[in-house]
Amino acid sequence: MLKTRIILVIAGALIVWLIFLLPKGVVENESQLKEDALPANSSAGHTEVPKTLSTNIKAVRALYLKGATNQKNAIFADSLRTLYTQSGQFDSAAWFAEKAATFFNTLESFLNTGNSYYEAYTFAMEPVKQEQLAVKSREWLGKVLEAEPKNLEVKTKMAMTYLSSKAPMQGITMMREVLAEDPKNEFALYNMGMLSIQSGQNDRAVEHLENLKAVNPDHVQGLLLLGVAYLNKGNKEKAKQQFERVKKLDKDPAVLATVDSYLKDLE
Repeated sequence: MLKTRIILVIAGALIVWLIFLLPKGVVENESQLKEDALPANSSAGHTEVPKTLSTNIKAVRALYLKGATNQKNAIFADSLRTLYTQSGQFDSAAWFAEKAATFFNTLESFLNTGNSYYEAYTFAMEPVKQEQLAVKSREWLGKVLEAEPKNLEVKTKMAMTYLSSKAPMQGITMMREVLAEDPKNEFALYNMGMLSIQSGQNDRAVEHLENLKAVNPDHVQGLLLLGVAYLNKGNKEKAKQQFERVKKLDKDPAVLATVDSYLKDLE
């Protein structure tokens, strides 16, 4: 029972982290990776998307559909990327970002496209779609990394897309390379800690997450995982300290319920 909840907490910690990135009104769109298909107007029918934003999306889409010059259509596509990102519809954002990047052919447009596909990958629920989006994200982020090998944020995101693929060790190797260059990289430390717990390497998890805590003492998700790692090691006092700290920092009901459940077991 305890092991099951630990697994759920690890997954929950990742979800909590994702929620921080998630605008209100995020929806899961249908697959929009086909090159010959325009994404559906996914803002329609979603009342959580602000009316003004939905209206703007419809207006710019209409301009895009008129088939203006390549330059104008690329500008419209980039505008739609921004609008769909604001509405939390990342797969639509990525589709239009790619259209814009194909014309602009700049590092900025490559980065926008790679980031859009990465966000869509992050929220994808279906394994097949997730892998499609991961491949697309690596394709465009790879163009950026080729030009900027020291861009550790891009490298870390690429590493994360490998972790759900058939080559997870490639992602772990890339993450280790990031930490070798930047031992204080919060994103890499957190994810290495999470992966260490998942693989049963709790000593290694504590090492990564304590390093994260030293860099950012208020990293809620990191503290939650650190508590789990200490609990797995049988160090109840250390685990309790992390859980109590989380309670002080985060008042989200779901987080508090999880922490309280652990603290109850530690009594």
